[in-house]
Amino acid sequence: MLTLDEVMAELEAMGEENIRKIWLKHGIKEPFFGVKIANLKVIQKKLRVHYELAKELYNTGNADAMYLAGLVTDDAKMTKADLNSWVQKAESSSMHDYIVPWVASQGRYGFELGLEWIDSEVPHICCAGWATLGCCLALIDDSKLDIVKLRELLSRVEKNVHDSDDRVKLAMNTFIICLGSYVMPLHEETIASADNIGKVTADMNGTACKVPYAVDYIQKVKVKGILGKKRKMVKC
Repeated sequence: MLTLDEVMAELEAMGEENIRKIWLKHGIKEPFFGVKIANLKVIQKKLRVHYELAKELYNTGNADAMYLAGLVTDDAKMTKADLNSWVQKAESSSMHDYIVPWVASQGRYGFELGLEWIDSEVPHICCAGWATLGCCLALIDDSKLDIVKLRELLSRVEKNVHDSDDRVKLAMNTFIICLGSYVMPLHEETIASADNIGKVTADMNGTACKVPYAVDYIQKVKVKGILGKKRKMVKC
C-alpha cells in the first residue's frame, strides 16, 4: 500500500500546467498540482478503499489529494465529525459540489447533515448541503424520503434562489433538477415551481459552462425514459 508521501509524489508528477489553469477558472483553490481526473482514477485503482489514508490525503489541503480522498474513502466509515471537518475545508468547487456531497450521501448521515449545512451562512458549506440533499434524492427510495420536508425545501428554493450567492444558486438549481427527476410524488409540483423560478443566472467566471434550465433538463430526463430511476451510487 502506498504511503501518503508516495501518493503526493505521484500526484505532483502527474500535474500539468494547462490543467492547473483550467481548474483555477472552474473554482479550484490553491494549492494543487493540476492532475486530470482520469489520472486520479489510476491512483484510485491502486489504493482501492482506504479510509485512514483518505483522511490524511484530505487534510493535506491539496485539492488534487482531497479529490482523490473522496474517491478512495470508505463512505460507510465516515463519521459526522469527519464529514463536518471535510465540509469546513471544501472551498474548492470540486469539493463542495462533488466530493463532500458524494461521500456524505453514500454514507450514514447524508440527509441529516445536508439539512444542517443548508442553514450555514458560509456559502461553500450551504452549497455542499444542497448538493448533498440532491445526491440523496438520487439514491434513496421515495418511500423512505420525507416528502413533507422536501416540499418545504422546494418552497424555500423558489423563494430564495435568485437572491443567493452564485455557488448556492447553482446548487439549489441542481437540487430542483434532482427533485423533479428522481422523486415522483413531487414531480409535477417541482415542474411548476421550476417554471415559477425561471432561468437561474450566475457568474461562470468566463468558462463555457451554462446554468441548466431546470424545466428543460427534467423534460430531457423524461424523454430518455429514466424519470424516477434511482442510482446505485453518485460517486464517479
